Amino acid sequence: MKTMSLKVPDALDAQIRELARRTGRSKSLVVRMAISDFLPKAGLGSRRSFLSKALDLAGSITAVPDLSVNKRRLAGYGR
Repeated sequence: MKTMSLKVPDALDAQIRELARRTGRSKSLVVRMAISDFLPKAGLGSRRSFLSKALDLAGSITAVPDLSVNKRRLAGYGR
């Protein structure tokens, strides 16, 4: 994850701080969520490929290593 610093007006900082306090989230997470919500509305979110959108999911699920090739595990799949 990249680090970014930015300047915000005092009033905006107070709003971010209050929302973070009320939701039990960090200020950084509140800002990331706001930016993530804004970008698709600005027409920038749809230009990413599916791979780049799902990249953070790679390796996030722990499963048996032979799930896709073991015939016993595939029994009944697709029915």
